Amino acid sequence: MSRDVADRVARHLVAAGQIIDEDSDLALQHAIAARRLASRIAAVREAVGLAAYAAGDWATAISELRTYHRMSGRQTHLAELADCERALGRPERAIDLYRGADREALDKAGAIELLIVAAGARGDLGQHDAAVAMLQVRELTGDGEAEWAPRLRYAYADALLSAGRRDEAREWFARAATADEDGLTDAAERLLELDGVDFADDGEDDQDGDDGEQPYAEDAAADLDEDDEDEEAGPEGFLDDDESGLDPEDFDDDAEAADESAGRRGGADDGPRDEQKALGDEFVVTTDEDGDDGRAKA
Repeated sequence: MSRDVADRVARHLVAAGQIIDEDSDLALQHAIAARRLASRIAAVREAVGLAAYAAGDWATAISELRTYHRMSGRQTHLAELADCERALGRPERAIDLYRGADREALDKAGAIELLIVAAGARGDLGQHDAAVAMLQVRELTGDGEAEWAPRLRYAYADALLSAGRRDEAREWFARAATADEDGLTDAAERLLELDGVDFADDGEDDQDGDDGEQPYAEDAAADLDEDDEDEEAGPEGFLDDDESGLDPEDFDDDAEAADESAGRRGGADDGPRDEQKALGDEFVVTTDEDGDDGRAKA
């Protein structure tokens, strides 16, 4: 690309990143404008996919993120792809993505996020006990300060509640709230609800009203209406080795084993012991653990 074109692409991408949380639709427009100028750049296709995901344009997100994966040789956004399948009413495809993932090529955060989405897909199918069993990995009782800890514990608590195990769910919502110092989940509110406390939303958003300058967003906005020609998509690549993620046994969710575990339990009073049998002794979840516990999307 010429320097001028590269500069315009960069402005659109930075603008998309600046406003994606406040105005995802406008962020998507910026990302698409960048794609018109540089469709062969993997990072541009990634930006379009993530902006589409934030805007709820599930079909576009799937198309663009798959293109990004082919061009880059990475599996960076499998969790987002699986979540899009769930949003489109196709939980079975989300589970298939989880089963077919090269988990050794995922970092731990990405692997756990994919696990959370797959467990949610099980819940979509009404297989709540199987979802509980899937989430009983050793990381559940591990480092409470890890970035993924609040989401994993929240997902586990939600799965327990859906399975009718209210007391256990309350404890894990409490652990999630303790780990969630940044308020990424509504674990504290869910805990209040379980305790019978009405949590009234006063409708006031704690928005800073940041009126600071956003030069890239302002400059890039002027380019949105320009009619730039599309370029052809780049060549497909091969999967590269990425940072190692969880061990395969950490994800021993085999549907048959989990479903059999759910069938053997028969009721909530049996506790988590049958689920432990389905997954292996190393996945024991101790709800009375005295440790640094406390920190799941949609």
